[in-house]
Amino acid sequence: MRVLLPFLALYRRHWFMLLLGIILAILTLLASIGLLTLSGWFLAGTSLAGFAGVYSFNYMLPAAGVRGAAIFRTAGRYFERLVSHDATFRVLSHLRVFTFKKILPLSPGGIARFRQGEVLNRLVADVETLDHLYIRVISPIIAAFVVIMTIMFGLGLIDARLANILGGIMLTLLIVLPFIFYYAGKPIGRDLTDLRGQYRTLLTSMLQGQAELTIFGALPRFRQNLAHLEDKWLHRQAQQANLTGLSQSLMILASGLTATLILWLAADGIESHYMPEALIALFTFCALAAFESLAPVTVAFQHLGQVMASATRISHLIEQKPDVTFPVKGGELITQASLAINDVCFTYPEQPLQVLNHVNVHIESGQHVALLGKTGCGKSTLLQLINRAFDCTKGNIILNNMPITEYDEATLRAMMSVVPQRVHVFSHTLRENLIMAKANATDEELEHVLHQVGLEQLLDNDEGLNAWMGDGGRQLSGGEQRRLGIARALLHNAPLVLLDEPTEGLDADTEQQILALLHHHCQGKTVLMITHRLHGLDKMDKICVMDGGEIIETGTHAALMQQQGQYAKFHQRQVFSHAVQEE
Repeated sequence: MRVLLPFLALYRRHWFMLLLGIILAILTLLASIGLLTLSGWFLAGTSLAGFAGVYSFNYMLPAAGVRGAAIFRTAGRYFERLVSHDATFRVLSHLRVFTFKKILPLSPGGIARFRQGEVLNRLVADVETLDHLYIRVISPIIAAFVVIMTIMFGLGLIDARLANILGGIMLTLLIVLPFIFYYAGKPIGRDLTDLRGQYRTLLTSMLQGQAELTIFGALPRFRQNLAHLEDKWLHRQAQQANLTGLSQSLMILASGLTATLILWLAADGIESHYMPEALIALFTFCALAAFESLAPVTVAFQHLGQVMASATRISHLIEQKPDVTFPVKGGELITQASLAINDVCFTYPEQPLQVLNHVNVHIESGQHVALLGKTGCGKSTLLQLINRAFDCTKGNIILNNMPITEYDEATLRAMMSVVPQRVHVFSHTLRENLIMAKANATDEELEHVLHQVGLEQLLDNDEGLNAWMGDGGRQLSGGEQRRLGIARALLHNAPLVLLDEPTEGLDADTEQQILALLHHHCQGKTVLMITHRLHGLDKMDKICVMDGGEIIETGTHAALMQQQGQYAKFHQRQVFSHAVQEE
């Protein structure tokens, strides 16, 4: 149970709505029990009074009570559902944001410890499972206890012996049955949570790598593994359904036996001449109706195992320590940026091979530098170190004569505009996908930057900037995504611009247009551009050639061509390749 304490603490923020939901649940249960109890007593009383009691028996007051209880039960049930579910959704929203804030600093190093889809499953499915904690566990137990004590007090005014017997039976069931079904359902709930995570993780991996799996003939094996997991998942769900049916059957049996016992004891009171006959119906119907408060309790504790398993998985995620931490305050935001990469070495966590080996690059403020090299030589890793996705294993990176580890996160992010290899398109409007780079950007600025990067066709619709992008909306090609990332960089307007393959996926004409745009926009800015294409490199102030995690050549385009080294060979191969394509 200790694993639930951090999540229960989040409930304090919404205590009023949660408490109101419990109060409405209690009042609704009391109205429902009162309706059946009063109806039974009223019918028994009128039948005993007969025609002779037309003038002596008060029909109006009990009839009004029955009508009032019926109306209150209906209205109470509606508002209880409305309030409790609204409170639950508020808690889930708060919990999801809380969890996301905890895992955001882990990216990307800490996230890499989990398989693809696992983080999403924990953030969505496991957080959603925690809604059972209030609706199915906390609220039913508190409501059942308060209702039982209220019934004992109310019936005790009429017959303390019967009230104590009924209350004692119900309190015993409230304590014993939940624990029995909790321990019976705990392994099932834990397995259901684990199987759901495994299934969704495997499905995500299969969908993302479907092309490669098909090429190498591994898709049937993945499908077989999915089918096996699904069979185990369905088997556990069937076991949980059987356990639910058993708990409900036992509760119905206990209700019938208790009502029979109360009927027998109340009838004994009639023979002893200390209880009016109509009260037999009152106690009997009250015993039947009172078990409505216990019905959700046994089912709730079956789900508690699943809730605790989900809470454990979420706790394991949010308790991860980030590999990179930022100071609370540090660094000064200025309009120029010089960059020095000094003897940097780097090895990915839990990986034996060193990716970067004593890398040294010095970029003066306003210089444009290209970083060239084969795929896998460490270019993108170096960019990740500069924006502190990871920290160097050895060496340091200096920004404006100050180590980047001394900058607070907000200042460091404001100093850099980054265009990564994979530009993420959020499922939101085109406007929201752009203003994340500049929150106060006007519509005119957004439309202008779209025209600059050649994405004006995204405005050719009735919605304009309100057009929906991503899932359920306009899907962007790889080249369009890359240009969207460049548009964000232009809007951000930071003094240091980091470009990772900015023209990948673009045709030759668009590539020249984008490079000219970047060259014009970045006048006076410091630029580090990763590329393996040669267009526009003659305009760079410096070119660094990288291989095997090391800088092997540095110089201008003309100087490197004269050296006849790796850069010259690379240039010759690309010229020959273009000539062949043109033929």
